[in-house]
Amino acid sequence: MRILALEPYYGGSHRSFLDAWVDDSRHHWTLLTLPPYKWKWRMRHGAVTLAAEVAARSAAGETWDVLLCSDMLNLAELKGLTPGAVHRLPAVVYFHENQLTYPVRVEKERDLHFGLTNLSTALAAGEVWFNSAFHRDAFLEALPRMLKRMPDHQPLAAVHGIRGRSRIQPQGIAPMAERGPRRPGPLRILWAARWEFDKNPETLFEALELARRQGADFRLSVLGERFRRVPEIFAVARESFSGHIDRWGYLPSRGDYEEALLDSDVVVSTAHHEFFGVGVVEAVAAGCFPLLPRRLAYPEILADVDGDRDEMFYDGSAKQLATSLVELAARRDDLWRGDPSRGRRAVARFAWPDLRPRLDDALESAAG
Repeated sequence: MRILALEPYYGGSHRSFLDAWVDDSRHHWTLLTLPPYKWKWRMRHGAVTLAAEVAARSAAGETWDVLLCSDMLNLAELKGLTPGAVHRLPAVVYFHENQLTYPVRVEKERDLHFGLTNLSTALAAGEVWFNSAFHRDAFLEALPRMLKRMPDHQPLAAVHGIRGRSRIQPQGIAPMAERGPRRPGPLRILWAARWEFDKNPETLFEALELARRQGADFRLSVLGERFRRVPEIFAVARESFSGHIDRWGYLPSRGDYEEALLDSDVVVSTAHHEFFGVGVVEAVAAGCFPLLPRRLAYPEILADVDGDRDEMFYDGSAKQLATSLVELAARRDDLWRGDPSRGRRAVARFAWPDLRPRLDDALESAAG
């Protein structure tokens, strides 16, 4: 099958998702992309820019069986700007994120134009894929709230139509190496996320301070990509926990990153926002014990863990996180209670060798 894939923001998770899928797919792909720069402008002009290239390729005789795009593309606009053969292609949109529930520092700063773009794209697609059920539900619950702000002609029935065409197709992860015997030493804690406000680093460092006061011994790896505005807490915490730090900051080498995961005992999340949680899934696949707030997509991605899952979650507070860390530090040599592969088995379904053929099948089905 021949696939036309359009990505106006070819970077980060958008790029890794496509590259890993295309790499060993049974289908034939035409991948047209734009660099990951100024996302708002990409959402505004991406359809116009990519439509010109699609039209040129179509005029040169290229044909496709299905069109795949991400939520960053205005699909309805692109269809209106391309030849009829392209306009009639079955279309699938993959929502990595959405612009109605993606966090902003102040809600009044949210530009609803981009939410409307997500709406029109979903309406123009034959199937709407979300990376988690949590993400789907959050988007479809936010849509009516936005539409009711319209002065008239509120297309509320559109929400039901989108729900009926929605599918859950998770993001994939690279297979992880088997970890060797645990190195001696205190509990090794991993936090790996974007260094931004929605990942809630304040709760992490408050919990670590509480755990330290309760006598817990630990080593710390705080990883993640930094952007222009880094929360001040990171500079404060680096000084406060200097005697505990193994790794700090972004690891550009994939090998170094995987080594950090394989060397860690516990992966912690404090996020207020997470549509899927690739970093957590990768860490669990590497053998880390998860300690996550009971919210967002986390209960969903750990649904297949054998046995009791309660100790993998906390209520979101620094106090309970600290209590859990103290308990885990005391049994650091047996975090998985005699079955160290429990976590790896639970997230094996997200590994690309298993996920890729399922996505190929789903795209073939969507093409009819």
